Amino acid sequence: MDMSQYLQIFIEESNDHLQSLNEHLLNLEHTPDDEQIVNEIFRVAHTLKGMAGTMGFIKMQKLTHNVENVLSDIRSGKIKVNSNMLDILFQCLDALENYVEEITVTGQEGNEEYKNLMDALERIMNGTTSLEELPQVTQEVVVTDQNTSEDKAACEFIQLPEAVAHIKNEALKQGLNVYQINISFAENCVLKSARAFVIFKDLETLGEMIYSIPDVQDIEEEKFDESLAIVVITQEEAETIKKRMQDVMEVEEVTVYPHQEVSVEATSNTSQEIKESQEAEKVAKGDLQAAQNGQAAAAKQQVTNKSVRVSIERLDNLMNLVSELIIVKTQLDGARSNVHEGTHEENITNYNDSIEYLERITESLHQAVMKVRMVPVETVFNRFPRMIRDVSRKLGKDIELVMSGEETELDRTVIDEIGDPLIHLLRNAADHGLETTEERRKIGKDPKGTIRLEAYQDGNSVVIQVSDDGKGINADKILESSIKKGIITREEAASLSEQEIIELLFKPGFSTAGEITDLSGRGVGLDVVKSKIVALGGHVEVKTEMGKGSQFIVRLPLTLAIIQALMVKLGDEKYAIPLNNIQNIEDIHKEQIKFVQNQEVIVLRDEVIPIVRLHKLLDLEQEERDLMMVVIVKKGEKQIGFMIDSLIGQQEIVIKPLGRYLSHIHMIAGATILGNGEVALILDVNTLV
Repeated sequence: MDMSQYLQIFIEESNDHLQSLNEHLLNLEHTPDDEQIVNEIFRVAHTLKGMAGTMGFIKMQKLTHNVENVLSDIRSGKIKVNSNMLDILFQCLDALENYVEEITVTGQEGNEEYKNLMDALERIMNGTTSLEELPQVTQEVVVTDQNTSEDKAACEFIQLPEAVAHIKNEALKQGLNVYQINISFAENCVLKSARAFVIFKDLETLGEMIYSIPDVQDIEEEKFDESLAIVVITQEEAETIKKRMQDVMEVEEVTVYPHQEVSVEATSNTSQEIKESQEAEKVAKGDLQAAQNGQAAAAKQQVTNKSVRVSIERLDNLMNLVSELIIVKTQLDGARSNVHEGTHEENITNYNDSIEYLERITESLHQAVMKVRMVPVETVFNRFPRMIRDVSRKLGKDIELVMSGEETELDRTVIDEIGDPLIHLLRNAADHGLETTEERRKIGKDPKGTIRLEAYQDGNSVVIQVSDDGKGINADKILESSIKKGIITREEAASLSEQEIIELLFKPGFSTAGEITDLSGRGVGLDVVKSKIVALGGHVEVKTEMGKGSQFIVRLPLTLAIIQALMVKLGDEKYAIPLNNIQNIEDIHKEQIKFVQNQEVIVLRDEVIPIVRLHKLLDLEQEERDLMMVVIVKKGEKQIGFMIDSLIGQQEIVIKPLGRYLSHIHMIAGATILGNGEVALILDVNTLV
């Protein structure tokens, strides 16, 4: 029986069950004598075991079965719950999550047996729960824009799929060379996918490329960082290939080494051997096609993993609106067929009524589709209690995580991306923000530190706040660390306000940690958090008070697909400015513009607001006038005025990405197509401010 059709359901339900197990184990730690919780954990584990067995994932089934045995002993009262035991059970959940992740990517559960955990579970049932000799399998989450899985794979010996490995072996038997080529691009390299294409074309003249990491589809879409790994079959020597690869501009480093463990001696090409090699080549090409099909299937599978669960009520609403659209279509068809009947005024009236009806339905349909795409932030928040529990044990701190607003909804696209930044902010609060238990006692605070994670909707945005009741942010320490690391000079430091000093936290490479640990000190942190949030069209700000604690406020758009925008004109070109950033629009006289430190500013209602001439930034001609129009925008605590030529009006626009070739233009957030077919660019307020 082909079970692949049920794979997607298995993955989704397994993730739900594992999340449920995490939550129940956390509750069990607080109330270890609650039989109802133990029964619920046992039920979920039993269901998960059955699902894994049905799908043929034996290793996953075996591990879950052993977890079930421990739970059965807890239920019967043979063993008592304690923190060490729960540590092992949590690590078993991490191992099960690793299995599911491997199944999601490859369709198989992988080769890892987790024998250490099986032994630990045996020790629990035998009455010992020591963790001294138990290796950790929990995977630490590191928020970084470097060292992605592709980069990691490109630096190691590639593990080839079975079909591709067969091709390699056949080539070695024929006396051909099989090389792995690792290629690193310069950090500031542009059009990487185009250069990768040139590399592939070069390799085609030298031999046959049989495998690459990342795969060809991701390379075409430029979904990789600075490195590639390619396996190629060729008659050429390694030095020849290396020289050809280095001839491509902006390739920083090329390494070539044989992709084989045992060298195969070349044989003489008798007529019989030539015939056999030709037959082998045909088989190999067939296997290569199968391997490529397998890669495509895996890529397709990864895409299908992004799903949204929708309530029947919302789908019914969507269906009703589509029915209304059909009615309007019928009305418009009738208006067209009756154009020669009745009076001209009647036809115009009927037509206008139908158009107004269509506008109302279109707006309702838009709202309904947006709701279908909306997902509660609870899906992201649910993983954090377990994470804080692990971090608190690692740091030796007593930490309580208080969450609220989990029902607040965000677009699925935003939900998928916001998890990593929030992980880093929470770990930052636990590591840097909160004092140790002893320090809190000494200064009269509650020994248990509190981290609050709150979400709520504010207009067209969702606000997520991460706050702690710790020691606050020391501006002097930030300043000294920034000067020491060369982020700013002492001269620049002298003119910074306290808020501007705190903003230095988001500079690349910044860290105040005294030593490097798996939690902090590597200088890869808040800069990545900020860049991720900005990429989502949001922004982050910090509030802090010494001795009281800190608060990181993340503001995100409800959706990345459709926004309200103010259409403006600059010269002959039209641009869109997101409406949720706009404070007001002012007419100013030329005489009102002053200079402060070589920056044009205006004084508006006792506030000094910098002025940006968009014409200059976008390389457009500007006509000097006595009366000019300025759009005042606000991001966090900052205000800035954009000088424009004229207003077109407010409009709802659909955001279209610029594509990978123009993605480096940071002042432009995307484009939209206007009613007359023209393309208008959307200004990225985050970058401009």
